[in-house]
Amino acid sequence: MNKLFNRKFILVLVSCIIVMSQVLAGCGSNKDAKKTAADDKIIIKIAYGNNVGEPNDKAVREWGRLMKEKSNGRVEFQYYPSSQLGSQKDVTEQLTIGSNVITISDGGFLMDYVPEFGITFLPYIFDNKEQLYKLVDSDLFKDLSKKLEAKGLYVVHSKWIYGERHLIASRPATTPEELKGLKIRVPNIRLSTEMINAMGAVSTPLPLAETYPALMQGVVNGAENPIPVLYGSKMFEGAKYLMLTRHQVNMSSWIAGKKFIDKLPPDIVQMLKETGEEAGRFLEKENERADKESLDKMKAAGVQVVEVDRTAFKEAMKDFPKRFKEFPPELMDKVYAIIKQ
Repeated sequence: MNKLFNRKFILVLVSCIIVMSQVLAGCGSNKDAKKTAADDKIIIKIAYGNNVGEPNDKAVREWGRLMKEKSNGRVEFQYYPSSQLGSQKDVTEQLTIGSNVITISDGGFLMDYVPEFGITFLPYIFDNKEQLYKLVDSDLFKDLSKKLEAKGLYVVHSKWIYGERHLIASRPATTPEELKGLKIRVPNIRLSTEMINAMGAVSTPLPLAETYPALMQGVVNGAENPIPVLYGSKMFEGAKYLMLTRHQVNMSSWIAGKKFIDKLPPDIVQMLKETGEEAGRFLEKENERADKESLDKMKAAGVQVVEVDRTAFKEAMKDFPKRFKEFPPELMDKVYAIIKQ
């Protein structure tokens, strides 16, 4: 009886030792797996609507070069220009579920998630990029970014000037009244549609990639965007009058999904911010060069440059923020106070 008991005891003891060994080995494996994962190459897809060769595209690739260099090859960007991953709305939905994507956005689009974000996209408010940068560095912008995080979206960086936006159309206009009847392509953003309508034209929301055929087929009579984008998208083949309205100094924000950012090591997130701002400074120089080159090429292609009565446009748009409940007077007062410091 005692021998049988001892044998059973020994068997149970050996079994426990084996089980404990497996548990400890498993713990060690999990630790190693986490360490390995932290050392793995990080692939990030970069989605944007611009075509290859435009200033924005060149700056994105500079951003990727800087990230690869500063992360010692640990981070690699994969580029998806010309809306290859879908419309801005489609890509943003991918972000909210944790996809390894960073995409370009702006205040007009982000209004759908945090309404007050639209302040960065208002027409005839900002005279230069420095005023926009003051806003980005403010507590107001930080608060808006936190609200966006609550919606599952994370602002990677925002000091990225997409360009100064102008109009190109099939006939000239120097005042808002002369824009009447022109169908102008805009991004599918409420702020943009109402802006163009308030300027006197008829807004027609379309993805950027669909604008050229729509212009050639007469679905729209013109478009608005920075000069290099208008040139890169070949808008000048269907519209020969470039109106220098400069209705927006367009600042972009690069956004990612909060779920994806939370998976990244903090040092990589910090690198993304720092290199993104550095690439933004590269973009400023590219924009200056591309504005001149694109303008010269459009003139050579028969485009006529029209100097508009910008004072008339500013006067027509002075009460534009009041059209939106999202921009109450107290919010606009804060914005004006920040940018005029």
